Amino acid sequence: MSQWLVLIIAMVAVCAVVISVVVLRQRRIAADDDPTETPDVIEYMVMMIGVVYAIVLGLAIAGVWEGRGGAQADVLAEAQALHEVKARVQVYPAPVRDRVRADVDAYARYVTDREWPYMRDHGELSPQGTKLLAQVRTDIESYDPKDDLGQQAYQPLVDEVAAADQARASRGQSAGATMPGVVWFGLIVGALVTVGLIFTLQIRRSARELLLAGLFSALIAFLLFLIWDLDAPFGTGLAVGAGALKDIVLRQ
Repeated sequence: MSQWLVLIIAMVAVCAVVISVVVLRQRRIAADDDPTETPDVIEYMVMMIGVVYAIVLGLAIAGVWEGRGGAQADVLAEAQALHEVKARVQVYPAPVRDRVRADVDAYARYVTDREWPYMRDHGELSPQGTKLLAQVRTDIESYDPKDDLGQQAYQPLVDEVAAADQARASRGQSAGATMPGVVWFGLIVGALVTVGLIFTLQIRRSARELLLAGLFSALIAFLLFLIWDLDAPFGTGLAVGAGALKDIVLRQ
């Protein structure tokens, strides 16, 4: 089942639950009940709790979005470093040059085809990907260039492989969920409290009030889903793709 379909079902379910509770609660209210009797202090507390929770939601969304942007930058840096390796190795003899480029392409193909699903399922880098990148490093460092061009290109090639390895390590740190469990506990409890405070205001069964209550609860459900989806940059939905490796490395 698509996670977007799950989101729609969850939002509809939240709306249905909130509206149902409002309707059932309304039936138990006496006819002489006056909703204007809600103390001002309760309205003030409801407003303050809503504002505080909105700030917490905004900080959580900003944090996971920044993490996604960092993961995207790591993928781009890795792809650019591998591209530079393939370009700078041009001055090497044909056998060495072809072997390095073939190993770089093998690594890039494995990462785009196999390692991306592996990161989504396991939350970490695959050992095979690490092995393939190590082979590229071995190709570079095991060759001793004799001519001036080769000697000038050697150290930049070593540096680019190190840059690719560093970007790969950063990508691995972003492979799993980064939001601590205690933060999720606060977000979920805060959502329950914030939605629950709707009923302290003694809302009635008018179409306007029911619509606002449903939309408010659905909005909170959507924002929590957005945080959950962005918390895993290499998961599904709004995940970071491997397009940079395909476009920059494999389409030369």
